[in-house]
Amino acid sequence: MKKRLLLLIGLMCLSFANTFAQTKEISLENIWAEYKFYPKSVNAVRWMKAGQFYTKLNSNKIIKNDVTTGKEVETILDGSTLSPQVSIGDYVFSADEKQVLLMTEKESIYRRSFKAEYYVYDFISKKLSKLSENGKQSYATFSPDGKKVAFARENNMFVVDLSSMEETQLTTDGKFNHIINGSADWVYEEEFSMAKAFFWAPDSKKIAYQTFNETEVPEYNMQIWGNLYPQDYKFKYPKAGEKNSVVSVSIIDLENNNTHKSVDIGNETDIYIPRVQWTADAAVLSIIRMNRLQNKLEILHANATSGESKVVLSEQNKTYVDMDYCDDLTYLKDGKHFIYTSEVSGYKHIYLYTVEGKMVRQITNGEWEVSELVGINEASKKAVIYYISNEVASLDRDFYAIDIYGKKKTRLSTKNGQTHVNMSNDFSYYISKHSSSEEVATTSLYKTKKNQLIKVLEDNAAFKELIAEYGFVGKEHFTFTTEDDIELYGYMLKPANFDAAKKYPVLMFQYSGPGSNQVANSWGGGNFAWHQMLTQKGYIVCVVDGRGTGSRGKEFKHSTYAQLGKLEALDQIQTAKWLGKQNYVDAGRIGIWGWSFGGYMTSLCMFTGADYFKMGIAVAPVTTWRYYDSIYTERYLKTPQDNPTGYDDNSPIHHTDKLKGKFLLIHGTGDDNVHVQNAIDLSNALIKSGKQFNEFFYPNRNHGIYGGNTRLHLYVQMTNFVMDNL
Repeated sequence: MKKRLLLLIGLMCLSFANTFAQTKEISLENIWAEYKFYPKSVNAVRWMKAGQFYTKLNSNKIIKNDVTTGKEVETILDGSTLSPQVSIGDYVFSADEKQVLLMTEKESIYRRSFKAEYYVYDFISKKLSKLSENGKQSYATFSPDGKKVAFARENNMFVVDLSSMEETQLTTDGKFNHIINGSADWVYEEEFSMAKAFFWAPDSKKIAYQTFNETEVPEYNMQIWGNLYPQDYKFKYPKAGEKNSVVSVSIIDLENNNTHKSVDIGNETDIYIPRVQWTADAAVLSIIRMNRLQNKLEILHANATSGESKVVLSEQNKTYVDMDYCDDLTYLKDGKHFIYTSEVSGYKHIYLYTVEGKMVRQITNGEWEVSELVGINEASKKAVIYYISNEVASLDRDFYAIDIYGKKKTRLSTKNGQTHVNMSNDFSYYISKHSSSEEVATTSLYKTKKNQLIKVLEDNAAFKELIAEYGFVGKEHFTFTTEDDIELYGYMLKPANFDAAKKYPVLMFQYSGPGSNQVANSWGGGNFAWHQMLTQKGYIVCVVDGRGTGSRGKEFKHSTYAQLGKLEALDQIQTAKWLGKQNYVDAGRIGIWGWSFGGYMTSLCMFTGADYFKMGIAVAPVTTWRYYDSIYTERYLKTPQDNPTGYDDNSPIHHTDKLKGKFLLIHGTGDDNVHVQNAIDLSNALIKSGKQFNEFFYPNRNHGIYGGNTRLHLYVQMTNFVMDNL
């Protein structure tokens, strides 16, 4: 009996040993050379007018697909068979789908801006025409009737008549670093998520456009390395408290000799115009205006002929008005109403207004947030609004439908977790991508009527087998209450062979920026594969969302206003203190890292929370908000003239004398967003404080620090730093 027991124990040990032996080790080459750990999805779906079909670009071909079968129906266009051949980088159909704009030879400028060559292909005549022979174009856009294409080039506006291919220049005063017509300046592009700044009227007779006079905006000089003498690249970058572009709005009347009419946006010039759009009425232009501090938002309606305008809605907060409102503003086809979202109740919800600005009703309500307005189907008897919210759970995202009267609310998603939706233009179908902390993303097609599942488009079965082979561990969600009596949400990744009787080193990861979320009931997340690799090496990875982050209402998100960094750092330090009290954590081996805002937080925590962090890695950090752009910084801190202590008290530069742990500072010298000046001044402050630290600069790399083998190089360096110092 004893021999049999020993044999059984031996077999069990061998079985466990084989199990662990079979788990493959994750390598940095797997992550950043092979890009092995990305689940599949159904991306880049372009819905066609008939909701049953969509198109995708594959092998230089525009392929038409039937969503009900998932099969290819036909090749709509093959760029390799055209004369001349076109390498299609992107495409967009005219409204009637009889023509297509083909983009090729794209050159990126900043995050969203670019220039490219465009061609127009006519499916009826089978004719391919180059849009312009006079240089690359930006943001080429069909008129609603498909007869013209407008674009920007070298800070000016142009239009091409497709019947004759005649090109007409609409503005002439554009000049680099001075006047921009029809395109956004740097700070609008970065913070208001826009590059194109011109807008076709629904009747195709007029074009509204924004002009940015950035003559008085200070220049930032970014050096580009590689030649005998470094090249200077100077561009307009308004830092906090400095002069912004003076923005104006004009309307070009294409039916009246291309005459220009200025739109009245008020006498104050130190303002923002983050959105311009036409209402359902071609005679009325809608403009969103915000004051410099962004705590007052107004919707203006302008007469397209006279340029006269009036304020139809105004909202003002003691802190700031969230920019999400701007993208949710939707004018209904009845010409009488618009949909607007607001946090006025304390949580972001949907409201219905008349075009005169009178609130009709609040459509959604409760202590939860609408995170996304998906669409509005006005074809039904009672218009149906589709949206994503976290009504069920703060960390979840569910898909809902509700009628315009705020009735018949229906939860369309059926599983806990996070659901993201892409609906067909006629709302007859939608593609749902769902995942949870325990479940890799599944992409499915639904018929909206009766919420009928038609087909699972991607179940990621092979990917699930892959991550099982590599021993990926699941997120363990937790909450804890800080010494300030604040409940925070987080998750951990623990080694697969975790033993609660042992003590483990912990690497904390965070971003912490206003309205962001790193903790979610979804699979994966930023740097997930690298964090999995660290668990294989015996580390616990911990992620916590502190105050100022999203999904928990206005009060929680806005609590950091005017003191950016203070409460966020306290919450991460409190996290480290709480972790240090756990029986399975080695309190003397807690580290922290982050990128951008997360790099800022890492730096601040390493200095002000020096007793709790053994090491930290700050990638591309802001080190003083005085160096960051006006729109983002002043939204949360006011201007440095109005709030100097808010800028300086929580700047890592002013706390370098407190550093105790090992600190690695990384930045790209070509970062047009968070300038390398931040890292250089922090380095100087650390040197003055007599502190030893490590730093590394990536020549000419931007804020993302990528290109070629750059990411692999970066993560080899960071991994070595963690292994050597934590």
